[in-house]
Amino acid sequence: MTRVFSGIQPTGRKHLGNYIGAIRHYVTDQDAGEAFFCIVDLHAITVPYDPAVLRENTLHTAAMLLAAGLDPARCTLFAQSHLHEHAEGTWLLSAVATVGELNRMTQFKEKSAGRDSVSAALYTYPVLMAADILLYKADRVPVGDDQRQHLELARNVAQRFNSRFDDILVVPEAAIPHTGGRVMDLQQPTDKMSTTGGTPLGTVLVADPPEVVARKIRSAVTDSGREVMRGEGKEGISNLIEIMAVASDRTPEQVERAYDGAGYGQFKGDVADAVVEYLRPVREGYEELISEPGQVSAVLAAGADQARAVSSVTLAAMKRAMGFVAE
Repeated sequence: MTRVFSGIQPTGRKHLGNYIGAIRHYVTDQDAGEAFFCIVDLHAITVPYDPAVLRENTLHTAAMLLAAGLDPARCTLFAQSHLHEHAEGTWLLSAVATVGELNRMTQFKEKSAGRDSVSAALYTYPVLMAADILLYKADRVPVGDDQRQHLELARNVAQRFNSRFDDILVVPEAAIPHTGGRVMDLQQPTDKMSTTGGTPLGTVLVADPPEVVARKIRSAVTDSGREVMRGEGKEGISNLIEIMAVASDRTPEQVERAYDGAGYGQFKGDVADAVVEYLRPVREGYEELISEPGQVSAVLAAGADQARAVSSVTLAAMKRAMGFVAE
């Protein structure tokens, strides 16, 4: 049976890019095999943060995933910090990963640029991500295109571990969506949509009221042309085409044909209406769930027990292979 694993950070409220690029695929993937979805709160502490906000965001992220359609009867949903296996597995794999590999990680270079001091955790973050995946022997890992490099590190570490010690770890394959893999900021369409680094007006939150969603999309930055068509210098309209394709269940090519000669005004209005309806059931479910945080916490607690039953077995096998004395 195929085993699926993916993690999502509890940093900020979830936005349209998170939903299109990752969350909607989780809902499908929970029926693709044995599925594990992890709220990676340990990753969230690699940069300065507020503990109270982290706690709140973890519960809100879990509520969003459940509202989107994750079913605890069909998948395992848990918080990373609830299992010590992730931290211990990271230490074991840090003896296999190399400094050269970590030095090549693009995200570390981007996040540390211009800063005099960054945490060591930000540097070793990819090893923790590798442990997250490899502890569950996942065959398939749904990730955004920006995580491709980290997934490749996990593959390299698994192969090196198996060669050096024992053939224990599964070498995972990335599952990167073809459409909507990277949703861009509506005001700065050359940058990825983000609640931490993007613009407030250019970031559509899943929980935004319908009128706010519509206003943000209608005010999206585009070029001076009129053709609803992707191309060089048309980053803004290309982004809206990708969003419309997902929200209306069409291909980008079908969207372009449907709006041939229509102009940007009509197109933006239709994208706004489509996205409002696309997000409506998730937003309504989310609002209901966050009013009952105890229910969300119970799901995470049950998920941690299920995840531990798998990760603890892998960790024990890793320790035996590496020569540690059994407890």
